[in-house]
Amino acid sequence: MGGSAPRGGCRLPVETTSFVDRREEQAAGRELLAKARLVTLTGPGGVGKTRLAAHIASRVERAFPDGVRYVALAGLRDPELVPLAAADALGLHDHSDRPPLDALVERLRDRRLLLVVDNCEHLLAACAELAAALLRGTTGVRVLATSRHRLGLTEEHLMEVRPLPVPDPDGDLSAAGSHPALALFADRAAAVLPGFRLTPANRAAVVRLCRRLDGLPLAIELAAVRMRVLGLDQLLARLDDRYRLLTAGSPAALPRHQTLRAAVDWSHELCTEQEQSAWAHLSVLPGSFDLETAEAVCRAQAWTEGGCSGPVSAEGVCRGPAPIEGRCSGSVSAEVAHRGPVSAEGACRGPVSAEDGCSGPVSAEAVCQRSASAPAVCQGLAPAEAVCRGPAPAEAVWQGPAPAEAVCRGPAPVEAVCRGPAPAEAVWQGPAPVEAVCRGPAPVEAVWQGPASAQVGCRGLGSVDILEAVAGLVDKSVLVREDDPDGGGARYRLLDTLRHYGLDRLRERPGAEVAVRRRHRDRTQRYAAACEAAWFGPGQREIVARLRADRDNLRAALDFSLATPGEALAGLRLAGTLWFHWHACGAPREGRYWLDRALDANPEPTPERARALWVSALLAGSPEDLTRGLRRAREARALAERLGDPAEAAHADYVIGVVQLFADDLTAAHAHYETTVARGPVPGQHLSLHGLDMVELACAHAFLGRPDRATAVCEQALRLCEAHGEDWVRSYVLRILALAHAVRADWPRAEPCARQALRRKLDVHDVIGIGLTLDLLARIADGLGAAERTAVLLGGADRVWSDIDRDRWGSTALNSARRACETSARAALGPAGYERAYGRGGAFGLAEIVAYALDEELQEPEKQPELRMSPVRLTRRETEVAELVAEGLGNQQIADRLVIARRTAEGHVERILGKLGFSNRSQIAAWVTARR
Repeated sequence: MGGSAPRGGCRLPVETTSFVDRREEQAAGRELLAKARLVTLTGPGGVGKTRLAAHIASRVERAFPDGVRYVALAGLRDPELVPLAAADALGLHDHSDRPPLDALVERLRDRRLLLVVDNCEHLLAACAELAAALLRGTTGVRVLATSRHRLGLTEEHLMEVRPLPVPDPDGDLSAAGSHPALALFADRAAAVLPGFRLTPANRAAVVRLCRRLDGLPLAIELAAVRMRVLGLDQLLARLDDRYRLLTAGSPAALPRHQTLRAAVDWSHELCTEQEQSAWAHLSVLPGSFDLETAEAVCRAQAWTEGGCSGPVSAEGVCRGPAPIEGRCSGSVSAEVAHRGPVSAEGACRGPVSAEDGCSGPVSAEAVCQRSASAPAVCQGLAPAEAVCRGPAPAEAVWQGPAPAEAVCRGPAPVEAVCRGPAPAEAVWQGPAPVEAVCRGPAPVEAVWQGPASAQVGCRGLGSVDILEAVAGLVDKSVLVREDDPDGGGARYRLLDTLRHYGLDRLRERPGAEVAVRRRHRDRTQRYAAACEAAWFGPGQREIVARLRADRDNLRAALDFSLATPGEALAGLRLAGTLWFHWHACGAPREGRYWLDRALDANPEPTPERARALWVSALLAGSPEDLTRGLRRAREARALAERLGDPAEAAHADYVIGVVQLFADDLTAAHAHYETTVARGPVPGQHLSLHGLDMVELACAHAFLGRPDRATAVCEQALRLCEAHGEDWVRSYVLRILALAHAVRADWPRAEPCARQALRRKLDVHDVIGIGLTLDLLARIADGLGAAERTAVLLGGADRVWSDIDRDRWGSTALNSARRACETSARAALGPAGYERAYGRGGAFGLAEIVAYALDEELQEPEKQPELRMSPVRLTRRETEVAELVAEGLGNQQIADRLVIARRTAEGHVERILGKLGFSNRSQIAAWVTARR
């Protein structure tokens, strides 16, 4: 069973612009972390909490031997995913069915690390539960959270992040450049207007602008981007107009959230129509995305059940057939009438008698009102303001151009059609029982909103328009461009504040959010299917990296499907398509979460359910979960056979054998895989699973003491992998080949195969495979008589397995081999020698233990040079350290208290001893006591 973790841990947010110096806040944050295990940075949106937290974390990173890990929550909506997101950030891959929070705390019990939990405000209860569990269940984990609201724990220490201070515009501005708000504006303005700098001539205007923006960093950045096209005075004038509109003349001071809203509104208005549309569409993506995803989400497509049909005229008219004789008639003659009930084929034409309604031209203020129990058409040319009102239980149609403002209002329970170009503004409004929003440009704005159970054509953004819109949003600092750290090209993301603004805009159009989220889900399904099809091939590393980068968007697509009526089957399909991601890319627990939800929502016997059942069984990797896994795998096979789907039945067969193998039923597993391998791949079966059939057969042979048969099967599997340029299954084949050599005690041949397997597993981040291969390399080292190396490898392997399952799924075959190695190494090294070597391996990180196993050179951190100073006085930090020495604290305890590295604490103590001419810590304590 495979699993993987992010390479090198979870990175802090990538910074694409310079950071405005917040020295006092950084120092205060570090001091709080020195005395508290839970620190929450609070403040309004756009004030800079995330960046400040990242800088504080980077400054104290050396104080945490197990590092700093970053948990981004902005893209999560489900509180149950909070502990899974934390585990993902920590690279932990628990396979058990225990509560996720309990498993997380157990894994971190002996760790010393800082966990940065960003954007907690919408998941407060879940974040508080996470923090409380970590504080009370561990001793070395500290939490730095960001939130607009406090978590509410008694252990919590709050630090308010305030807007940047701005000087008095009427005061002394000679040192204005030293103020961070002004420095921020100047830096961002210079990025879009090369050569811009603060001068005596413009300082006062910049100060007034920053003061008007309340010193909010995000608002200042959005304003600075406008320097590309506007001067400072124009910026101030337009900003004042915006505030007057917001406050309606109120003399009260503006709340900060209103300040930010004003800045974002203003930025939105200065975007083109295409950019505004893209902003709204892209707001459904909580994570970063590439251009292809942006194109799929924003591309023109009807947001209705029937798809996009019907031409779009040059004027931006939206046309499409209505089920019952809907007619498009353009402009009409001067005689305008409203006629009473008509037949389905009828239309309203020409003047009618008085008793039927109004006839003749409609005056500027005329109102045409009528209830229609059948199809009714209101047509006319309205010189100024014409309003057509009235409920239409069947079909209500408003047709014809309106020189000024024409409004047609009223509910349309079935179909409603609004047709015709509008030189100014034409709006049709009403509730939409089905999602439908069709927008097409008229000379100014033409909007059609409402239901269309048939096809409705619409005009949207094409690929060129989307590229230009994305580029424009990047230029305007709405989108942040990021380089993919794994070399996948440019990616983009919306800052959380701007994303929520875009969602608000999208929700103004009835049905739009559901339609765009569905489009994103469908795009995700197509991409997941393409990745699955390509998985048994040469691009696996790229697929792993891309899916990890897209994990927030995957979650959004799954959550939409399982939380929206009528979409559950699509959610089941997507969760099942991602089997290789859950299994091979280190997300088994999250995979089970989504699959369990999807299976509960889809009890019907479908091919999607058959797949989801065996995938869920495949992810059952702990002893307590194997029984349920076997039951589900057998249910999947039976359902697939009943539906006539041999591929899914074959996939379920693979899982049945895996459960038997790790449940130590070796004879049954061997017979099972003999049958499946002899049968060969069935039509539609994924080649990865066929290759794994051969891997497990070879494994059963090796466990049963038949190395020659195991080798023959491995050679067959290697040929299959090499023919397709595949690495993940090949790494398992190489491991079993090494195991077969080990069974023969042919250690010189076993070691190179195991090392090749380990290197490939690191390439695809297969953590479970790394644990299995380290166990095997320890066995090989024991066979070669290298006792110390055996102990180091066992320590490293146990450290890796502690993030998966300490009991190695309860497998007798795996655990007996490990115990034999430990017994042999202890006998050779003695208890003390073994513990030293074992502890050394356990202190290694993942990359370090792999490098050790491969005999590659480790990158040792550079030793900090000691600073020899005058023996007369101690620095402030040295004085703090001396006081703690006098309290009886050891170096590690001093490091914990001051949030510094142990090596740094040791250096301080050594320098204190040197300065004071002492030889031991007791003398330091006596010196401190004498000075009190």
